[in-house]
Order: sequence, then structure tokens, then C-alpha cells
Amino acid sequence: MARKQKEIRTDIGWSNASSITLFNKDFTNEILGHLNLGDMGFLELTGRFPGPAESRMFNAMVVTLVEHGITPSALVARMTYLGAPESLQSAVAAGLSGLGTVFVGSMEGAAKMLKEAMPEPDPNADFSALAAAVVESFRQQGRIVPGIGHPFHKPIDPRTPRLKALAQENGFHGPYVQLMEAIATEAGRASGKVLPMNATGAIGALCCEMAFDWKICRGLGVMARAVGLVGHILEETRRPMAEEVWHRIEETATAHLRPADKEDQ
Repeated sequence: MARKQKEIRTDIGWSNASSITLFNKDFTNEILGHLNLGDMGFLELTGRFPGPAESRMFNAMVVTLVEHGITPSALVARMTYLGAPESLQSAVAAGLSGLGTVFVGSMEGAAKMLKEAMPEPDPNADFSALAAAVVESFRQQGRIVPGIGHPFHKPIDPRTPRLKALAQENGFHGPYVQLMEAIATEAGRASGKVLPMNATGAIGALCCEMAFDWKICRGLGVMARAVGLVGHILEETRRPMAEEVWHRIEETATAHLRPADKEDQ
């Protein structure tokens, strides 16, 4: 029996010899020169242009994720470029591959957690009770609550207050942001530690406020951090550090295996 073929379809766009159409918009005349990169990302995710408040909020969210210094993803990109300088795209891809549950991609876990706890936004919800249930569930499973705490931004992640202020200004400080705040408070109480909402927790909550599917939230980090990694690779071409990092780590990690120099004996 022949397999029934499924429909093959895209609603994103198409092109011919003289034009490009994206989301029913003429790319040349309605998009090019009218949308910035963040707004284009919003269009790709929603199929529509953002309003002024949506544009400000979404651009702030992705700008937050572009750069964070010499992170593991930046190091991986630089090291990959050292070995394959002919393939910039591979170096960027290598750096992006590390955006998971610990770095950057944790916003996906935060958004999923919030949507499971409160499937529909409810400004009248008992956020404390919901937060207590969430934290207890993670504790029983032996899992880390995503979107709270930070390895070195203590006692607060400096990006979070600014994101919250922008959310207030643009009408996105809603029930999911409140629930994320309550979860951070409850997790801190239960653990006896200071565990404030971090930037990815804030962005995960804002993704929920903006009605993005939690499964695409990590994509914001991918599109944003790619910009930062290109910048790191450009710096690597001008002021290389990857080879020095390689040799210094190799020397340090194997020092105990090496015979002592005669001068040290």
C-alpha cells in the first residue's frame, strides 16, 4: 500500500526572478530599510511586524544575549577558529552548540517551567503558592530551578533590573514576570541562599508575556549570540588568544606529569 503523502508547505516566503515575498510583504519595499535586525527576528517568529512596545522589548531581550565576555561559547569559537580559520561559520556554530541548560539556553527551561505552572496568564493567581509547588517539584526531582542565581553576578544579575524596568515601561511586566520573581524568592527561602532572577529567567518570563512558544525561546539566544561570536572571531584575527590559552592550559594541566627542571632539583 502506497504511503499517503503529507502536505509540504511553508508560510514564510518565496521568490522569483524579480521579487522576494516574505510573510506576504514585499521584501524590497516593505521590509528592507524598514526593519532592524531585532524586528526582523520578531517577524520570523510571529509572521507580523512588531508594534513599538514589542520592538523595544524584543530588541532589549536579544541585545542582552549578544555578549557576556570570554564565556565557554566564546572560547570554543576562538579555539575552533584556531584549528579551522578557513571556516568562520564552523567556529560560530561550535560556539552556539554550547547554548544549553547552563548557558543562555536556560531561558527555554525557565519559560517551560512558567508555562507548565501557569498555562494561561492569570494576574490574580496565587504566585506564592504556585512558586512553592514549582520549587518543591524541582527539589523532589533533584533538578536545578532554571532562571535563578548566577555564578558570579551576586547578589543580583545587573541585567535583570533593567529588563524589568523596560518591561514596566512597555507593558510586559505581567503575571509570568511576577511568577518568576516568586519562584526566585521561594527557591532562595527553601535553600537558604540568595538566588535572584537572572537575565535568562527574566527573558524566559518575557517570552511568556509576549506569547512565544517556550520551545523557540532558546532560539533568541542562538540568533543573538551568533552576533557576539562573530565579534570574538574578528578580535581573534587581530589579537589572538586561542593558541596561548591552549598552551597555557596544557602546561598547567600536565605540570604534575613532567620531570622537574634541573634548576628546580
